[in-house]
Amino acid sequence: MTSRRRKFAAVLGVTALGAVALTGCSSGSDRDADRIDVGVLVITMFDPENAVWLQREQLPTTVEVAGAYKPVRCNNDHLCVAETGQGKANAATTMMAILGSDKFNFDRAYFLTAGIAGTPPDRGTLGSAVWARRVVDFDLGNHLDPAEAPGVPYGFRPVEDYNTAAYDLDTALVDKVYDATREATLADSPEATAERAMYPGQEGRKPSVMKCDTMTGDDFYSGKPLSDTARYIMGLRTKGQGDYCTTQMEDNATATALKAHGYLDRYLSLRTVSNFDQPYPGQSVVDHIDHSTAGFQLGLDNAYAVGRAAADYLLKNPPAK
Repeated sequence: MTSRRRKFAAVLGVTALGAVALTGCSSGSDRDADRIDVGVLVITMFDPENAVWLQREQLPTTVEVAGAYKPVRCNNDHLCVAETGQGKANAATTMMAILGSDKFNFDRAYFLTAGIAGTPPDRGTLGSAVWARRVVDFDLGNHLDPAEAPGVPYGFRPVEDYNTAAYDLDTALVDKVYDATREATLADSPEATAERAMYPGQEGRKPSVMKCDTMTGDDFYSGKPLSDTARYIMGLRTKGQGDYCTTQMEDNATATALKAHGYLDRYLSLRTVSNFDQPYPGQSVVDHIDHSTAGFQLGLDNAYAVGRAAADYLLKNPPAK
């Protein structure tokens, strides 16, 4: 896998900010009084995704959580931002640590992933912001060499449900947040326009806010056959209802941790498009996956813009107890 951190570490640096560390107290009543009431927990996965929130928000309280990838940053408006680390193992470990911590009160919290993703060029475009209705796991099952298993479509057999392979998110909540953010102003650039033009059907497209479904896989894949495989798996796991339009590396793990703590119905996945999941005609998959896409900065900027608009809406409309 090509690490997003290695490819883009130089793009954004995290601004050093002053912070107040939160420590636990000895008695149970004191601990309850010191718990942070969270209204929205924004979930990012790696440093550049996290940096746009740290640089553009005042988050003066730093909360160290044992077992979490990075400290959680919060403010007095009940907004907190966490960075889980990349991939399903990091995301699950960090989310379970945060959700199990006695430093937070999540009784009236929403949980919002705000990160970047890839898209098939026939569905999305660079800079678009996508609200997921479903999150589906790419990895679980049998992945076979299609040439040696010609009777197995795309070389994939689901085998079993695994309990974590597909999650339907709360439709009413997704629709409300989509409606609250659909008119958000999205960043674009001449460089992204030029990159889109390399793909059939992409010339002239502009980023927009969308609803469809997201695929989670620990591999950062590249190529139309793998994109088609993802679309096929999406269809199998959702009984033909899924619409594959983004690919990322963490959301099934995040959803699993939230379900374990009873919060899945308050989870929203926002993924903004930083890259296409396959090369343009004439480009090799190696060049594609090593290429610094013009959509990366757009994805970061638009994840913050749409994520902040969503957080504003959610903070004003907290969940019922």
